[in-house]
Amino acid sequence: MTQVSREEEGNGKNTEKEVNSVARSNLFFENLEWLSTAEAAIYLRKFSPSGHPSVNAVHKLVSQGKIKRRKFSGKLFFKRKELAYLIECSQA
Repeated sequence: MTQVSREEEGNGKNTEKEVNSVARSNLFFENLEWLSTAEAAIYLRKFSPSGHPSVNAVHKLVSQGKIKRRKFSGKLFFKRKELAYLIECSQA
């Protein structure tokens, strides 16, 4: 999805800027150091066929030893930088 916003510059001209939804979601994740399982699924772009974040896919990556998890108060948390590293090191 793409949004278009209009801004008026000092000279009176309108300029159009495209704001990509992926860029907006990345801004959200830049402010977080620790992600929940659902947030990690969104960050890794793992979705179920119904369109919801696939926490099962994240649990599978944990069981395979591909990502490290921390447990606090019975919930799993993941470091965003480690998930970013996983994406950078993965091969197509």
